[in-house]
Amino acid sequence: MAKGHPPVTAEDRRRVAELHAQGLSRNAIATQLGRSGRTISRIAAEHEPPLTFERTRTAAATAAKVADGAARRAQLQLDALDSAGRLMGQMFAPTVVYNFGGKENDYNERSVEEPPFRDKRDIATAIKALADTALKLAEYDKATGNEDEKSMLTDLRAALMAARSSGGP
Repeated sequence: MAKGHPPVTAEDRRRVAELHAQGLSRNAIATQLGRSGRTISRIAAEHEPPLTFERTRTAAATAAKVADGAARRAQLQLDALDSAGRLMGQMFAPTVVYNFGGKENDYNERSVEEPPFRDKRDIATAIKALADTALKLAEYDKATGNEDEKSMLTDLRAALMAARSSGGP
């Protein structure tokens, strides 16, 4: 005996028609009946008259998701730029360096004019990662037709230049 899904029954066909009449989507019906979307589409096509699923709502929902995604990417870009600007300000700002050491594992700290080179290198690496993230998000939007990428790149440059010239945010 072949393994697979159980055969479609008259009860399945009746339930599909009933749920369709209630305005449920194909995927909602599939979930409720424990069937694949393809099976529900096949049942709907075989129904007399054939059942169709309203795609206007689906198209609007898809457009809304696309717009929400673009807004989230734009916010991520801005957050990355803000973070990069704050880090840029730390590159040459007074800071406290510390360590633990000695027999008693004592804590020692002192204020310095600028972070040590190794810390500056780590800050620069973090700034690069944030800038790369912002640029990749802009490239994604450019590839998908969002024309706001030029504005985001301009904002990136301006934020980094402002942070550099002011010594910090």
